[in-house]
Amino acid sequence: MMTYKVIAMEQDVRKDHFTYFQGMGYPYMGVTVNVDITDWLAAVKSQKLPFFHSFLYVVANAANQVPQLRQRIKDGGVIEYEHCPSSYTVALENGTYGYCTLQTQKPFKEFLEYAAKEQRQAVEQGGIDDGEDALALFFISSLPWFSYSALVQPVPSPADSNPRITWGRYFVQETKTWIPVSLLCHHALVDGMHLNLFFEQLYAQLKAFVSYSKSQ
Repeated sequence: MMTYKVIAMEQDVRKDHFTYFQGMGYPYMGVTVNVDITDWLAAVKSQKLPFFHSFLYVVANAANQVPQLRQRIKDGGVIEYEHCPSSYTVALENGTYGYCTLQTQKPFKEFLEYAAKEQRQAVEQGGIDDGEDALALFFISSLPWFSYSALVQPVPSPADSNPRITWGRYFVQETKTWIPVSLLCHHALVDGMHLNLFFEQLYAQLKAFVSYSKSQ
């Protein structure tokens, strides 16, 4: 089981907001942002690194830097996980997809080896079961076939509280390379400033990745 702590919402400054958005039929908020990956992509290409797992690494670590994205609604209250793994879609030979769950709190090179192994196993096993710790997960997917400016995601009823992170195909505009990144969260836990914090952390992780690659 993943480690978490209980948030005392009756003493939290957002207790009224939590109650308010809990009662909505569609309590989610989301945004799609074009993210500059020019320097990051150059580093990935120069070292011939796998695009998807390299980007997943920076995205998941960025999300884990924002406490509100690690919070979940459980039994009517709020818990905050110490670290959230990522569950992402992997293509299967029959034209459908399965799920692969990864821990990202590892050194990057170690993560790549581990991720490749876990993905092979996920492809062999197939299936879309997120396992017993599904509440802790970030739900991640990519649309590598095209870029986009907006995204509508399927969500369950009653609503869950797992953040959903998706990205599309990157594109070049003038001298910069951009990639659309979407983040969808439960508004009872996350406000607009927390969405912004995620993208700030994503840029910080991209920058750290470039610095790391130059030191290798």
